[in-house]
Amino acid sequence: MQSKVFLATLCAALLAGTCAFAQDTSGDDSNATAQKKWPLAAKAGVDTHADKIAPPGAVNQGAFNMNSWKRGHTFDPPAGGSPIWNPVKVKMMNGGKITSVTVPSGSTPQIYCEAANQGGIDYIWTELQHNEGTWNEIYNMWSACPHAKAVPGVRVPNANEYDEQHALDNGALVLVIPTVRSVAEAKEAVKWAYFPPMGGRSAGGSRAEFWGQVPGGYHNTINDNLVLVLMIETLDGLRDADKIAATKGVSAVFAASGDQGNFGGYKQGDPDYERQINIIHDAALRAHVKLWGPWAWNGRGDFTGFQGPGGSENGGLVNTATTKASLPATFVADQKKALGPLYDTQGKPKTGPYFPGWKPEPPARRGAPTG
Repeated sequence: MQSKVFLATLCAALLAGTCAFAQDTSGDDSNATAQKKWPLAAKAGVDTHADKIAPPGAVNQGAFNMNSWKRGHTFDPPAGGSPIWNPVKVKMMNGGKITSVTVPSGSTPQIYCEAANQGGIDYIWTELQHNEGTWNEIYNMWSACPHAKAVPGVRVPNANEYDEQHALDNGALVLVIPTVRSVAEAKEAVKWAYFPPMGGRSAGGSRAEFWGQVPGGYHNTINDNLVLVLMIETLDGLRDADKIAATKGVSAVFAASGDQGNFGGYKQGDPDYERQINIIHDAALRAHVKLWGPWAWNGRGDFTGFQGPGGSENGGLVNTATTKASLPATFVADQKKALGPLYDTQGKPKTGPYFPGWKPEPPARRGAPTG
């Protein structure tokens, strides 16, 4: 109950009633509706042998077999394909360079929103791999300004259902998976990032619904709007680099500058180090996916997505009247200087929450479950 009150208050205070997440239904099953009669339901105390016999009119006849199951069309993308409403995905598809600023997962909503609204970058790299923050803190940050200029992104600790599910349920549009050491880990990352039939993500994402009534419905279109980035950081990752990059669902591979040195034992400029990075470069080229890396490599051949500039924005100033931490006064100027012509060049979707003047569809027309 407290969470519902908090969200309703936050919605009214920050978004003037325009947000769509005033009620948290993540624990509900929205595919279930109350009825007076259930004509196809099993009668009390009667074994229907449903594992062997299908009800009348069912598409899947005969004994139940998950391998031959014909999937229904409730959550298919709209006819003609999903609208692309994620500005980062739009910019990537148009060949643009993607920029970010790193914010610690344990930061404050104020710092997050200042960085997301004033930084002139494409997405916020919320850092969870090397920070001790919680998903509750991340949710409070992201939900404080869900439609900021920079979309929410996060680096989770590794490929796993728990963290990927939390990231996406909370609304991440850029998901970064570190230390991917094998094609098996790449497939695991994809499995938990995407809804069926592409992956195995559970349909509990009500908090992701702060995107509101996105065109085509959240559940039906997020598979085509998500940006999934896999970081290759280790020698065994290099061994499987081609297979990792070619895994269906991967948007980009990230050449990790620090850990490639850590695991390989060489520094930038050494022939062996440069060979490590070039292996990742070549894998991206062969798989026709994007190549990402640290901001310092903007200008290095084929790198089009970056962590940084500016490192981690912890916020260095505290307003003594409000005791709220704020970003340094020079933050915007520093970002403008660092990014140059890339500052404030976010992608411009033709529909959805980032399109000027866009109005959400009526709830009755939505295709996405919220429970």
